Amino acid sequence: MHIVVTDGDTVQGQGVDLDFLRTFGRVTVYGLTKPEEIADRLADADAVLVNKTVLSADVLAAAPRLRYIGLFATGYNNIDTTYAASHGITVCNVPGYSTEAVAQHTMALLLQLTNQVGEYNRMVEQGDWVKSRTFSFFPLPLTELCGRTIGIVGYGAIGRRVAQIAMAFGMQVLVCNRSQVEDPTVQQVPFEVLLEQADVVSLHCPLNSDSENMMNAAAFSRMKQGAWLINTARGALVDESALRAALDSGHLGGAGLDVLRQEPMASDCPLYGAPRCVLTPHIAWAGVETRRRLMDVVAQNLRAYLAGTPQNTV
Repeated sequence: MHIVVTDGDTVQGQGVDLDFLRTFGRVTVYGLTKPEEIADRLADADAVLVNKTVLSADVLAAAPRLRYIGLFATGYNNIDTTYAASHGITVCNVPGYSTEAVAQHTMALLLQLTNQVGEYNRMVEQGDWVKSRTFSFFPLPLTELCGRTIGIVGYGAIGRRVAQIAMAFGMQVLVCNRSQVEDPTVQQVPFEVLLEQADVVSLHCPLNSDSENMMNAAAFSRMKQGAWLINTARGALVDESALRAALDSGHLGGAGLDVLRQEPMASDCPLYGAPRCVLTPHIAWAGVETRRRLMDVVAQNLRAYLAGTPQNTV
């Protein structure tokens, strides 16, 4: 069995590696793969493991031996699953591995906006506290979360965990979800109501044709003056130009995003240098413990497929 990894550099490092794959067969690991390289690299592959490499119908058609696609991720919008299903290619993802990490990062972004720890640390390092006339130096506003309302869009495992943490801070929780939510601790409301009532809007829904650009100029105009946006889901959920305009105008109090439409970030990204905008480079999922958990499930998925009982199929 020939297993090809197309973008190993996106998951390895800090004590996490792909050596476990060698127990399954011959392994070829590429750090990264350009779109024009992918067809050639999969030409004799029986299985491919990918994170964000795009496997279109054209690419899959050029890999006649391919029978298995394993994802180092939960999302699978980079895979043409329709083609895979019609050509007997099993596709398996890894659900749930990053719930704790992404929920934690969601709150880290929100706390940076409310407590501005990074900005205050920078001021201390540049000597501003040394020069202060008073013992307590607070030129930047600080905001309590207790009593505020968070609106969670998408109430899967991550959304539920964010709700639990938010409630521990004393926040009220509104939820917008496609299916009925059976949780008496939260209030399910339509998307427009959530936008109008939430002090914080946090995105935890998948990217699809219905959700793309859901946070657009109209959505931002519905949000409260001074409200915050958090996105740890998918960059294309947000119209970045509209978000920049909402930040520049002062209508939004701030935004914290771990994902962008183009990654790595483009030099002309509308959010580059935006006021009150905290950006992290798609790292919410990337903790060492989280990636080790990911590798365990990737191995389990491959083992189950080879045993004839595939799991986590999409």
